[in-house]
Amino acid sequence: MQVLTRRGVALCFLLLLVLLFAASYVAGRLGVGGETRFALSPEKIAVIHVSGVLNDATHFLREFHTFKDSRDVKAIVVRIESPGGTIVPAQEIYEEIRKLRGSKPVVASLGNVAASGGYYVASAAEEIVANPGSITGSIGVLAVFQNYQELMNKIGLKTEVMKSGEFKDLGNPMRDMTPEEMEMEQQLLENIHQQFIRDVALGRNRSVEEILPLADGRVFTGEQALKEGLVDRLGNLQDSIERAAELGGIRGKPTVVYPAEKRLSLLDFLFQQIGLRVQGLFPDLGWSFRPLLLYAPFLP
Repeated sequence: MQVLTRRGVALCFLLLLVLLFAASYVAGRLGVGGETRFALSPEKIAVIHVSGVLNDATHFLREFHTFKDSRDVKAIVVRIESPGGTIVPAQEIYEEIRKLRGSKPVVASLGNVAASGGYYVASAAEEIVANPGSITGSIGVLAVFQNYQELMNKIGLKTEVMKSGEFKDLGNPMRDMTPEEMEMEQQLLENIHQQFIRDVALGRNRSVEEILPLADGRVFTGEQALKEGLVDRLGNLQDSIERAAELGGIRGKPTVVYPAEKRLSLLDFLFQQIGLRVQGLFPDLGWSFRPLLLYAPFLP
């Protein structure tokens, strides 16, 4: 009898551990114990941040899919704090937002800067809310080529390039570009620029002819962008949340939820820091001739 009692106590203890683990897991998934993430209210507004230079859309797409498939989330606010970045991440985020048109409202909230690729992303939303002083627009494409030829000549360093294909080393920083290469690169930029203009026009429900005069790379304040029809209204993040609640059919004060914060392990943090140090010690000296084509203002 005593053995059975001990066994029963052990089973109860094990069951308690399983329940605690399950509760901890659920709390972690729902964000309980820290900043409010999910509440018991059945109708919610999700806020997702797009921040920094856009060079990878994977993290955003993962968060976006989590909320877009949630029945409790009636609308999504995309808070944008980005000067843009490389082309494909902006296009990937744009496409994911566009797919929700007609099923779940998405409101873009512009912070300090939502320009170039940042505006590209915003233009996919059902509505755009900007602060009066937000910097936005910059509808254009940029490519910067480095030329180290004179420097290499001064220090006596010479490179030999072997290639198969006339334009394979286009952008080689050890020589000047030929007129043919310049023309080819300009055609490439023009094509990507047209994609940018076309997608903004589609997202804003305007014609390409209406967007074209605004697509010369200039930036606008939020007030200017409102007059030009690039944004829909002025307001802050809270205004964007309230507008999303209206579009989502939520009555009263909405429950606001955020993605669970990703916590870096010590090993991930160390590798991240090592990568940053190596990048600082060995800047790009032309190991890849092709420059990054950017949806971003010029950054020297």
